[in-house]
Amino acid sequence: MPEASYDLIILGAGPAGYVCAIRAAQLGLKTAVVEKEFLGGVCLNLGCIPSKALLRNAEVIQTLKTGSKEFGFEAGEIRADYSSAVRRSRQVSNRMVKGVEFLLKKNSIEVLRGSARIPEPGVVEVSPAVSAASSPGESTRYRCRHMVIATGARPSFPPGVSPDGDRILTYREAILRETLPASAVIVGGGPIGLEFATLWNSYGVQVTVVEMLPRIAPLEDEEVSAELAKALTRRGVDIRVGSAVEAVEPGGTGVKLRVQSCGKIESLNAECVLLAVGFRPNIEDLGLETLGVKTEKGRVSIDQRMATNIPGVWAIGDVTGKLMLAHVGSAMGIACAENIAGRGGAVLDYDFMPRAIFSRPQAAAFGLTEAQAKERGYTFKTVRFPFQANGKALGLGDYGGWVKLLADVRTGNLLGAHLVGPEVSELLPELTLAYQAGLPAEAIARNVHTHPTLSETLMEAAHGLGGGYIHL
Repeated sequence: MPEASYDLIILGAGPAGYVCAIRAAQLGLKTAVVEKEFLGGVCLNLGCIPSKALLRNAEVIQTLKTGSKEFGFEAGEIRADYSSAVRRSRQVSNRMVKGVEFLLKKNSIEVLRGSARIPEPGVVEVSPAVSAASSPGESTRYRCRHMVIATGARPSFPPGVSPDGDRILTYREAILRETLPASAVIVGGGPIGLEFATLWNSYGVQVTVVEMLPRIAPLEDEEVSAELAKALTRRGVDIRVGSAVEAVEPGGTGVKLRVQSCGKIESLNAECVLLAVGFRPNIEDLGLETLGVKTEKGRVSIDQRMATNIPGVWAIGDVTGKLMLAHVGSAMGIACAENIAGRGGAVLDYDFMPRAIFSRPQAAAFGLTEAQAKERGYTFKTVRFPFQANGKALGLGDYGGWVKLLADVRTGNLLGAHLVGPEVSELLPELTLAYQAGLPAEAIARNVHTHPTLSETLMEAAHGLGGGYIHL
């Protein structure tokens, strides 16, 4: 017989799983989470949080290296201790993880340590983690009325290429590494690749980004991709698009890559290579096949309530492949918990979720690109307002980029926004709130913004949609 019984057991304690658990407990459900590695998942431990701490260090270093004349201090030799930056990032990460541990305890959520498997409906079997120094322990079974699959995703690799943790890295090894390579090839021009390119380049690493598609940041608006490429190239990052990696061969003190571009084969050499081409959901060895849970292309299929095809089985976050972002997983977790509790959770529109790339400059967006709006038959208006005309950006000495808004001509409502420039990730909530509330762009223009702030660029762009910029 199972040892204990719960209303809800969540498999995975990442941003989707632990947030779902907290909301479920708040709604009166007896809840447990199963975690085999670490609370907070990849985001808090090896992804979003430590990378942003490292990028802050990189921003300071870059300012000291290039801003001496503008900011009025004497330029000289700068000796940056990268290992100190990594240690600081670990402290930030550990503090966040302890916060999650506190929140789970505060909400009376039991944490079941180990690997989860579903042997039969309504039962979760937890096997203790096995280390090199220990032998497998006895598994324990727990009964539940509902279970949520929140097991996340792991890196995917180009065909025939596998990481070795030394010369061929994934984000996991790269984020923990306390020494900098002299040179690096980053395979993949998405968010992770561009953020590491920004980080390493700031510390003087010779960086080459290889992207198979015709542009970096390929999921973003074309003008965003072009602006990012221009800025990174100006800083010395070598960007190669339309290039496919055919082989990676470690040897000696470095790595050799065979890259095909426009039918030609080229060899690239570097001290290490970072594989940043994407992710694949973790659905193996859970027992989903036994339950008959429907999957498609390696992802767990769900409806708008986060429910699978099997009653009592739900799924959230990266394992669903909807939009592999931590904040999207958290939103899914809250909606899922509310649906399980019978409260009717929010229906999420994944096309209009905010997203960001924390490179320098930053890129941020939500909604449709111009190409997507055309494909869907919208008649729309597009405006751009440059940060160069914004007083706060000029004061910061960081005024490259712009705010671009798309609005439906018929309704005046936003269809999308695409931003490149200083701290643009912080500007999205006003735009997404306007969209969610069904407010026209005019409401943003009429909303009084504090001066001087970067957010005034949103107000100015909205004025542009309404017939005339004020400060341009």
